[in-house]
Amino acid sequence: MALWSSSEIAAATQGRASDHFDVGGVAFDSREVGPGDLFVALKGETTDGHRFVDQAFAQGAAGVLVSQPVAGPHIIVPNTTSALDAMGIASRQRTQAKIVGVTGSVGKTSVKEALFAAFDRAAPGKAHRSLKSYNNHVGVPLSLARMPRETKFGVFEMGMNHAGELSALTRLVRPHVALVTTVALAHGAFFADESAIADAKGEIFRGLEPGGTAIIPYDSPHRDRLIAAAMAYAGQIVTFGRDPRADVHAREGLAGPRGTFVQARLRSCELSFTVGPPGEHWITNALAVLAVVEAAGGDIGSAGLALADMAGLPGRGRRITIRLPDGDALLIDEAYNANPASMRATLAMLGQESGRKVAILGAMRELGPEESRHHAALADPIAAAGVDLALLVGTEMKPLAEALEGRIDFVHVADAAAAADQASKLIAPGDAVLVKGSNSVGLAGVVDALAGG
Repeated sequence: MALWSSSEIAAATQGRASDHFDVGGVAFDSREVGPGDLFVALKGETTDGHRFVDQAFAQGAAGVLVSQPVAGPHIIVPNTTSALDAMGIASRQRTQAKIVGVTGSVGKTSVKEALFAAFDRAAPGKAHRSLKSYNNHVGVPLSLARMPRETKFGVFEMGMNHAGELSALTRLVRPHVALVTTVALAHGAFFADESAIADAKGEIFRGLEPGGTAIIPYDSPHRDRLIAAAMAYAGQIVTFGRDPRADVHAREGLAGPRGTFVQARLRSCELSFTVGPPGEHWITNALAVLAVVEAAGGDIGSAGLALADMAGLPGRGRRITIRLPDGDALLIDEAYNANPASMRATLAMLGQESGRKVAILGAMRELGPEESRHHAALADPIAAAGVDLALLVGTEMKPLAEALEGRIDFVHVADAAAAADQASKLIAPGDAVLVKGSNSVGLAGVVDALAGG
């Protein structure tokens, strides 16, 4: 069955189809267009997707969604961004799937992927999720538009860096279950304080379907604030966390360098399982996953098996073997993003590794006026993790360099290119190497250089 027919797209968008065609996928990045896809030609501040229509057809697009006439099968609409929203809304209306919305300052992509793995294991081929980190005002409707009509479980990540953004996104997704993974200082430059970030995260509950479930981190200092935000919209509120008073909690959690054993108490049962990715933070992530699966009517046992099989994602915990002339080293790829909370969690994980510990740390962006203090405050978690050598990347890391003076060996460089050059000289066989920083710092290039990619 086709994902969309041209007549369905035209009806959803109030557009006009040039002729009949069917599509099996939807893309707004011409580089991602494959055979049989619909290419949506979005107009942005710096580029116009209409320039890439010919490329999309050359790559096998079955049709294009445009706001100006083009040669080839197309649907023409007044505004392609609004039309993509309309497709997302129509896709949500036609599905009978249980829909989950995920947000949070830390862990939302990893938890989204774990939820997809849990649902897909129980209902193979019938689970859908937003790919990559497509979690903004165009990524969310795209992810909805890509959802097959026969989907049983849909998982959608929603992000924000300003108040009001999640309120709009959640009303597109209309989740049956809405999860906040955690609240921490991310995008702090756009908020007065962490309480304001909690308020913005709590907007996800505004789109809940009647009788829907809000899933809230019990151990968060903003728990009560999130509960208050959910009460007006949720049919039930479920908490998760390490505290035994949480509705879903860990009776036991033993984190090791190669995985984590968890004995969890849910509302309906107990489950003992192993989480594949290492780190204390994965205990809490796993509890969030189980709370959502239980609320959505999924299979708890399958969720436990899926968590055991989880592997790290590129930029989010992927573990790579670095081949060196005299032996191998371990590379932990956390290069996609960073804020103070996620830095502390991954440094603690590095501390569990054997061998010499090397931390390649990029600047944390969008922290606001307290940026220098938050960077300097990483000195204690670095020391606690037993880091032997730190490679600091970016001018924003100067306060951390000053705080580390006399405590551990470190090198401070201006950018990712210099870091890649230095790293290749510093890494030795047997090392455990953590690479983490805000995505805009570009440490993915350091990962590629070390991994030989």
